[in-house]
Amino acid sequence: MLKLNNFEIGGNKLTILAGPCAIESLDIMRETAEGLKKVTEKLGINYVFKSSFDKANRSSITSYRGLGMEKGLELLAKIKAEFELPIVTDIHTPDQAAVAAEVADILQIPAFLCRQTDLLVAAAKTGKIVNIKKGQFLAPQQMKPLVKKVEEAGNNQIMLTDRGVSFGYNNLVSDFRAIPIMKELGYPVVFDATHSVQMPGSNGDSTGGDRRFVPVLAKAAMAAGADVLFFEIHPNPDKALCDGPNMLFLKDAEKVFAKCKAIFEIVRND
Repeated sequence: MLKLNNFEIGGNKLTILAGPCAIESLDIMRETAEGLKKVTEKLGINYVFKSSFDKANRSSITSYRGLGMEKGLELLAKIKAEFELPIVTDIHTPDQAAVAAEVADILQIPAFLCRQTDLLVAAAKTGKIVNIKKGQFLAPQQMKPLVKKVEEAGNNQIMLTDRGVSFGYNNLVSDFRAIPIMKELGYPVVFDATHSVQMPGSNGDSTGGDRRFVPVLAKAAMAAGADVLFFEIHPNPDKALCDGPNMLFLKDAEKVFAKCKAIFEIVRND
């Protein structure tokens, strides 16, 4: 288990990381953070606000990436203070780690960058929780050397995230054996329910997705023993500037979270 603020990750209470894909505006962040905080407090779920100051792994050079590190971290700090929420955000280069750690409680390593040693070491050296997203090209067993990189840099505050596996062109599938396999490494396991329904590059210069299957995969991950769920959530995903097709509507969060919590508790009490 990991300690974060006044709660534990990986214990007998579900933790959810959720928020808009990339930072668009303070208004959207506030609406999402306020809504999700109310829902998670009502349901008795641990909540960490998620949004990215930069999304560097885009399909096109013209794709929206966020507001950049300086402005993005400024807005994340405002959300953290206003709503008293812990923060998770992505980093893409080693020099971003220490700066992002001044605001973020969890530093997230994007799936495409999970094997980048310098990035993992820089994140580890901040002392913050490091969430390593398993690359779509890796088997779950292949996360062990990545865990070792963080541990040997002096940090055992680690989370491991599954987000589907590449299956031919423009498609991902979720193999739920990955959850118990990665749990054997001794750290909390996250299931990313929204990126797992992506269809990478399916729109040519952008990534498609099908949010209909997000609740299905999230519930299956709970049954498989995941400790944490990750969702990208937006007040109006159809107008979001990035990852709209796979994001959940904010208005649908409570229903999805409640069902996931119920399955989580059945598995924990089994």
